Parts: sequence; C-alpha cells; structure tokens
Amino acid sequence: MTNIALIGVPTYAGAAQRGCQMGPEAYRTAALAETLSALGHVVEDRGDIRPGDAGGIPHSNKVVKNLGETVAWTRAIRDAGLSEAGFPVFLGGDHCLAAGSISAMAERAAREARPLFVLWLDAHPDLHTPATTTSGNLHGAPMAYVTGAEGFDDYPPLAARVEPENVMMMGLRSVDPAENARIAANGFEVRDMRSIDEHGVAAPLRAFLERVKAANGRLHVSLDVDFLEPGIAPAVGTTVPGGATFREAHLIMEMVHDSGLASSLDLVELNPFLDERGRTAKLMVDLAASLMGRKVLDRMTRSY
Repeated sequence: MTNIALIGVPTYAGAAQRGCQMGPEAYRTAALAETLSALGHVVEDRGDIRPGDAGGIPHSNKVVKNLGETVAWTRAIRDAGLSEAGFPVFLGGDHCLAAGSISAMAERAAREARPLFVLWLDAHPDLHTPATTTSGNLHGAPMAYVTGAEGFDDYPPLAARVEPENVMMMGLRSVDPAENARIAANGFEVRDMRSIDEHGVAAPLRAFLERVKAANGRLHVSLDVDFLEPGIAPAVGTTVPGGATFREAHLIMEMVHDSGLASSLDLVELNPFLDERGRTAKLMVDLAASLMGRKVLDRMTRSY
C-alpha cells in the first residue's frame, strides 16, 4: 500500500496551444483516484495548485514565450512536491511542469543522501534552454534545467541537480540539433524508437533499473502523452508518428512496478480538447495503474 497524492498542475505556459490546462480534470473524470484506490493504495487528491505572481521576465531570445509564468509555475510545483511525504503524482498540464516536479524530487533525494534517477518517456528530450529554443515553448526545456544546464538564471536555483547519466530517455523520435549536441556531450542514456524497434524495451530498462537499485536511488517517472503512438493516444498537441505501442508502454510500467523503485510520477501533455471520447485519458490512467500494481490479467475489456 502506498500513500499517493494527486497534484493538479493546470498549466499551458510552456505549450504551443491551449488545452492541456484541462488535463488534471480529465484524469479525475477518467477515475484516476478511484482506479488507484481499487489497487489498495491510499489516494488523496490535493486539488490544483496555482502559481504565485508571474510578472514579465524579458529574455534576449525574443521568441521565448511566457518565461515569467513558467518560472512561477516551476516554483509552485517544486514547493508542492517538497511538501509531500508520500508518492506524488503530478497531473499536467504541459511538460514544463517537470522542471518543478523533478527539481523537488531531486532535493528530496539529496536530503536522504540518495541520487535521483529519471525515466523520461517522451518523443522529445526537452533539452533546450531559453537561449537555444527556436519555438519559444518552454515545455522543451525542463530536462536541461534539472540537469544543471547554463541559461536558467531566471528559474529557481537548484538545491540538487540530476546527473545526466542518471537519466534514461525512451521513445525519442524528434530531436533538434542543439539537443543532439547536449545529449552527446553529457552522457544521457537514450533509447530512441529505432533502438526500441531493434532491441525492445525490456533489456535496456532492466539494466537501468538495476543501476537505480545498486545506487540506492530514488526513481521519478515522467510520462508524456506523445511517448505513445498517436493512433492510441491522440490527445496531445505535439503528435509524432511512430511512438510506443500499448503493449510496450504497459510492459515498461509493469517492470517499473516490479522493481519497487518508483517514488513519483508525471502525467503530462494530455489535451482533452483533442481527445476522442476520453480514450487518451483512460489509457494514461491505465498506465498509471500498471505502474502502481495492476497486472495484465486484471484488465477489463473496454469498448470506445
């Protein structure tokens, strides 16, 4: 039994289009709390957090959007994560929320003299800085921030950074040149979709989880809807063909559960405005359930 805190983060500050701010309520409608409770966990919905005063923060890169608002959200999410003693689940909202959730989990790990590891399930590495982004959308920057890249002077100072070699990125298939250079220079473990096609997910994930266990690490899982194949998860504004299948995604979550290592979770980039009768929200809830202990034989037949 795990004490789970659901933390709603209704932000679209880092995204290219509106809609994902409705994500937290879509997860509630898709019965996330009830589903996790049925697995024997104690679940408490903390409601939605709100940022403090955003203010305007100028930047030399004129394409950067909503920097002040993103910074305010980062601070609020970090504070919410630090206040939770149990297993926080951050309900997004766009992926800029990971700047706050992961920085909080890294600080919690450091207080215990433990390293934080991150399983990053996403089509994108999100390794831009405000200076290198060409879209200006800061949902493409959280991983650079939490791993201590330069260029985040306006963001809250990191109490503890995540070491790049403690990050496994699975499902990548849309990477900009600046992000490629950062991956090559910093030692991130990357399993893009070609690697998954050639080698599957089980062996590399098992090796990563063994590293987490050997280091007595905490593990944060950050799951972006666009990690998944758009045909099964259409409710995202950054669809990239060729994503993870239903079976691959559930296998990853079940393996992480079996390891007993996960201590926090992001569910991000769900845009209910783009969904089809809630199918993406329901799938994300099912994946969260697999992470928290549901087995393949426990799944009910569902019609859409």
